[in-house]
Amino acid sequence: MPPMPASSTNPKRLSPGGAAGWLTAVLLMAGAPVACSAADMPAVSTAPAITAAQSAPKTIAMLDFELIDDTLETAKDEAQKARLVMISQQLRAAFAENHLYQVVDNAPAAALIADLSTQFALHDCNGCDVDIGKALKTDRVLTAWVQKVSNLILNINIQIRDVRTGLIMLNKSVDIRSNTDDSWNRGIKYMVRSMVEKNQANR
Repeated sequence: MPPMPASSTNPKRLSPGGAAGWLTAVLLMAGAPVACSAADMPAVSTAPAITAAQSAPKTIAMLDFELIDDTLETAKDEAQKARLVMISQQLRAAFAENHLYQVVDNAPAAALIADLSTQFALHDCNGCDVDIGKALKTDRVLTAWVQKVSNLILNINIQIRDVRTGLIMLNKSVDIRSNTDDSWNRGIKYMVRSMVEKNQANR
C-alpha cells in the first residue's frame, strides 16, 4: 500500500472520527472487512407508524332506530316497531364486533333520551343528539332511522356526529326491498360491510 500523505497523519487534521475513524479509512482502502458497532450506525426508528385504523376506537352513543312512514299505514305498526328494536341491537353488536367504534351503554342517559324522544324525532332535532352524547361523555353520537316509502321500498339511514363540534362525520343510507325481518336484517349487514370495506370506521 502506498504511504499516506503527511497531511493525513497529522493529528490536527484527522476526521471527526479521530484515530478510530482514520484507522477505519485505512482498512477500507486496503480492502479489509470492518465490523461496525451499533454506535457507528445512524439511528433509524423501527417502530411501525400508527395509522387511524390502528388507533383506539372512539366512543359512540348509538340511539335506537326511528321510523318515518310516508304511507301512514298502521296495520304493520307492531311488526315494524319490533324490527326497529331488532336492527338497533343488530347494529350495536356489529359495530362492537367489527371494532368500528367503542359502543357505550345508553342507560345513564335513559331519562334524557326518553324526555327528548317525546318532543322530537332524535334524528332531526337540531342537534339535541349532541346533548345525549355529552351526557354520556362520548366522542360520537349516532342517530338512525328507517324511511318507509311503501311495503316494497324502504331505506335504512344512519348519521354520526362529533359530540364536541356538532359536525356530521358520516351519513350512510341503504335501500332495501320488501318490508320483512330478513330484508331489514340484510340491510344492516350490507351497511356494516360497506363501512368496513370503505374504511369508514372510527371517524
